Amino acid sequence: MHGFWGGAAHWGKTILELKGRGYTSLRAVENPLTSLAEDAERTRKMVRQVDGPVLLVGHSYGGAVITEAGDLPNVTGLVYVAAFAPDAGESPGGISQELPPAAFANIAPDSDGYLWIKQDAFRESFCQDLTADEALVMAVTQKAPLASAFGDEVTDPAWRKKPVWYQVSVNDRMIHPDNERRMAQRMSPRKTVEIDASHASMASQPQAVADLIDEAASGA
Repeated sequence: MHGFWGGAAHWGKTILELKGRGYTSLRAVENPLTSLAEDAERTRKMVRQVDGPVLLVGHSYGGAVITEAGDLPNVTGLVYVAAFAPDAGESPGGISQELPPAAFANIAPDSDGYLWIKQDAFRESFCQDLTADEALVMAVTQKAPLASAFGDEVTDPAWRKKPVWYQVSVNDRMIHPDNERRMAQRMSPRKTVEIDASHASMASQPQAVADLIDEAASGA
């Protein structure tokens, strides 16, 4: 599950890494980023298409999506990659306001109610450990969410019922690393790993992220 300002293709390097390890049933949800309810329902529809166990992996806001949608019976575990993991009644926006990330000021709304990362600040905000060309493509193709989705609250968090794994990005500028640590700690994950990475760890550190997914797939 991708998050705000990205699409399913943000998982490209991790997908290839997992394919190389023998995983053949990989899916990447393309969330509309219009509301938590709509994104969760899109995810549930894809999960229901799978005849067998599903491990859900969410990056950034995608963590809120798997938290909301992960209660289906064939979901065996949840992996959070530099991700929001709200409790009931919490939202990504509320969590961010409690401990604002370094790049909060680089997010700007447009006249239609969508939030964007300023293009000239995208690399320093989202993916400072990617090349300039990779960051430019991400900046130009960013998928802006509706601002209202940032305030949508989780209703019944799946992490209270499912096994959890969490990856903290030490140099994250979109979610404060201490917020990631706090969310991870309260879920009592089976494993927490800290990676020397930006917010876009699944693109800059695909091997390390795949290591955690691999371990979770075996453990779940």
